[in-house]
Amino acid sequence: MRLSPRPRTDVGAFVTPSPGRTRSLGAERRDGCPLVVGVPEARDHSAQQPRRQLRPDCRDRTMPPPTAPSVVEPSNGSAPRPQEAPDAAAAKPMPLVLVEDSSEYASLVHEMLRDAFGLGFELAHYELVRDAEADLRETRVDCVLLDLSLPDAEGLEGLRAIRAADADVPIVVLSGFDDERVALEALQEGAQDYLVKQHANGHLLGRAVRYAIERKRSERALAHQAMHDALTDLPNRTLFLDRLELALARTERRPASVAVLFLDLDRFKVVNDSLGHGVGDELLRETARRLGDVVRPSDTVARFGGDEFMVLCEDLAVETEAIAIARRIESALAEPFAIDGHEIFVGASIGIAFAREPHEDAKTLIRNADQTMYRAKLHSTGIELFDEEMHTSAVRRLQTENELHRALERDELRLVYQPLIELSTGEIVAVEALLRWQHPENGLLSPREFVPVAEETGLIVPIGDWVLDQACRQLARWREAIPEARTLIVSVNVSPRQLAQHGFVDTVAATLAATGIEPSRLCLEVTESAVGREAELGAVLDALRELSVALSIDDFGTGYSSLTALDQYPFDILKIDRSFVHRLAEGAERRAIFAASLGVAEALGLTAVAEGIEDADQLRELRELGCRVGQGYQLARPEPADAVGTLIRRGRVAV
Repeated sequence: MRLSPRPRTDVGAFVTPSPGRTRSLGAERRDGCPLVVGVPEARDHSAQQPRRQLRPDCRDRTMPPPTAPSVVEPSNGSAPRPQEAPDAAAAKPMPLVLVEDSSEYASLVHEMLRDAFGLGFELAHYELVRDAEADLRETRVDCVLLDLSLPDAEGLEGLRAIRAADADVPIVVLSGFDDERVALEALQEGAQDYLVKQHANGHLLGRAVRYAIERKRSERALAHQAMHDALTDLPNRTLFLDRLELALARTERRPASVAVLFLDLDRFKVVNDSLGHGVGDELLRETARRLGDVVRPSDTVARFGGDEFMVLCEDLAVETEAIAIARRIESALAEPFAIDGHEIFVGASIGIAFAREPHEDAKTLIRNADQTMYRAKLHSTGIELFDEEMHTSAVRRLQTENELHRALERDELRLVYQPLIELSTGEIVAVEALLRWQHPENGLLSPREFVPVAEETGLIVPIGDWVLDQACRQLARWREAIPEARTLIVSVNVSPRQLAQHGFVDTVAATLAATGIEPSRLCLEVTESAVGREAELGAVLDALRELSVALSIDDFGTGYSSLTALDQYPFDILKIDRSFVHRLAEGAERRAIFAASLGVAEALGLTAVAEGIEDADQLRELRELGCRVGQGYQLARPEPADAVGTLIRRGRVAV
């Protein structure tokens, strides 16, 4: 049943009541305009179509209805559509639903709403909950006014039915029960407000409706923020994962109809570093817009963070459809971006993974697409498909990850120590702690067999903390038992994930305090490839230097930022990569390169260490070049703590 304020009879014909569903209330407005009672007009039920237009000159402009939410999310998660202009929104009546079996009270509610909103509302009245449910499933309304005592629903049953029909609609209960317990239960079931009929008036009802709509709008806004990326307004990782899990659940019989595309922008870091974060942010926003333009309406585009995006493709008839989408993305992003007067060329590396099995795990599918994207980036192929070889590798990595989770708990990790030797005297000046995994089935594993998985999954953080703690405790034991260990330094490798971890500097300080080790006796090694990957690395290294912890750059000469790293960061030790040591015998040019590295270290006041010395010829060459400290199998192998303790007692090794 619909109650509509009509300004005058020439606006249109009266709506004819449908027998059995509506009846005239016989009321007349104070301004002479009759109340018209009837069934809802035939109309387009889309969200953009108003229920009925009222003449703007008859609206009460002093009390406009609440406006619609400012953003409507597109189905593919691309850039948001703005709402209509405020003037256009103001011309639409506020659609409300009243579920009330008393026609007399329905008329009174209409009067109260007229007092609150003038002519700025449109009220659909239903005597039965099931009729209101049918309308709510087809039509968007701003608020439902609900009685709790109805012919087909008693108590909270009606409230639950309305929420089942539209879980998002605000509900104001208008009840004859003046019972605090009932009111609290109604609010707990999802009502926004509870009014007792005998106490209600136009002011209270208008305020309750406004409050209900505004509160629901705020809830929607907060929910939107929690599920969307703040920069691009695309779905974020959480929402993407939810949609992927739903898609996989719907397609158990034909899993290959679901694909995940993982893409990473090429050269984004160069743009961000050279042109600034403002240009970088606009590049990401424009990328989001282009992605939204080339995917299908049913696809979901999400931003995973940084310059990584994902696309969820559902209902694929053949796998080549996903490849075609990837090619459209590749073409769209290959076009130059015009931002702030700059013409910017980027491009993307795209990995595609299809659901292969019923009950496919969503996180595994994302990981497969991510791994494939990295292969595309490594080989500069643009687009790569996840294949059986990668599947086998992924299964192996997943098994390693699961076992690694338990390795710490089961005390399966081990540390061995390799001395750093003064090449002229054979004196042990430091020991490097090296991680091993005593696997229950596969024996002693080297770091390259499990550390990449630990890095990828974040397990490297607790493992790294364990290594730091154990190495410092072992140094404390040596210092207590061996006088020659008083000046010894222990060196520990730290990963980029550890350095980026909030509170890492505090962890180091706490470990030193707990073990009684002076900060100057600890050296933290950072690989050159890690330098520059973390924006806050400089601040972390400076804070560690303030603690008086020594800092070493490892594998020097293998990256692209060697000299930049030495200039920017407070390193004390420069460890020259083993590849330079192994190539000394190739001729004068190789010797000159190594000598230049030694010269750089000396000019900057750093201690140079040659890594990977494996034979007597290399040792002789290094001495001739003036290298003072070295490490390698020719000098001393990595050994358990007891064996290294014996070497420390001797004070030196044969050189």
